Amino acid sequence: MQYTTLGKTGFKVSKLGLGGAPLGGDFGGTTDDEVIAVVHAALDAGINFIDTAPLYGRGESERRIGLALRGRRDAVILATKAVMRGDAYTYGNVMKSVEDSLTRLQTDYVDLIQLHELESTSWEQAVEDVLPAFLKLREQGKVRAFGVNAGALGLLLPFVQAGNTDTVQTFMRYNLLDHTAKDELLPSARERGVGVINGSVLAMGILADRPAPFLNKNPELLAKAEDKKRQLDFLRKPGPKGLIEPAMRFSLTCPDIAVTLTGTTSVASLLLNASYCDGVGLPEEHEALVFSLFEGQSLF
Repeated sequence: MQYTTLGKTGFKVSKLGLGGAPLGGDFGGTTDDEVIAVVHAALDAGINFIDTAPLYGRGESERRIGLALRGRRDAVILATKAVMRGDAYTYGNVMKSVEDSLTRLQTDYVDLIQLHELESTSWEQAVEDVLPAFLKLREQGKVRAFGVNAGALGLLLPFVQAGNTDTVQTFMRYNLLDHTAKDELLPSARERGVGVINGSVLAMGILADRPAPFLNKNPELLAKAEDKKRQLDFLRKPGPKGLIEPAMRFSLTCPDIAVTLTGTTSVASLLLNASYCDGVGLPEEHEALVFSLFEGQSLF
């Protein structure tokens, strides 16, 4: 397992982190026992960063992670988010959201709290309500650091440039099909010491040859993605799902990404992804070709 520092937080984190969405059942049914097994396997493999949110399984992901971390809470850098989708991003709702998360997670603090889905609020409300709530929670010892989350890079950049956040989490913006985060977000974050967490490195399952079911509503996007994937055949490993390994290595070895998230309820899948966290990336000529193929092109 490779480790690094999560920006100015100073947290020593595994380059591979465990994402919590599947643990709440958002991508298929799962059980408490299955989640506990995955979390324990992650810890045993050296993964010490777990990222979840109240939204995932409407609290089930947090509850299950809380069960799994009994007696092992100190072994992880634990991250969650606020608020639950549909709730307003008010100071009071943020405070309540975090208190509810602490209860489900069976802990009295989280290491990192993140504003979830910047797309659902505004800069003004984030700065006037959410960030002051995060600061108060840090003062109370209930959070240690805070960040913001979004898929849209343009929403994250102002926070990085203002220096008012410790971390940013993006998704679908640094993978083999869409690596637009490297153009401005990653250099800006590096310059200001903001830690970057990267989600959906398999492009919502597209690079695993198993797109998320909701993508079936967008056949044009899937067709575009399949065309791009054919251009990546030079990376494909033998056997099924041959783009998973190069996709994981592409993100895991990016020097500007502190944590690459993997979301799974399968111990075997988790351990396979952990095996790619050995510091070996794509050959330089292959990485250069990936960058040249889709330069400046967003998939979503």
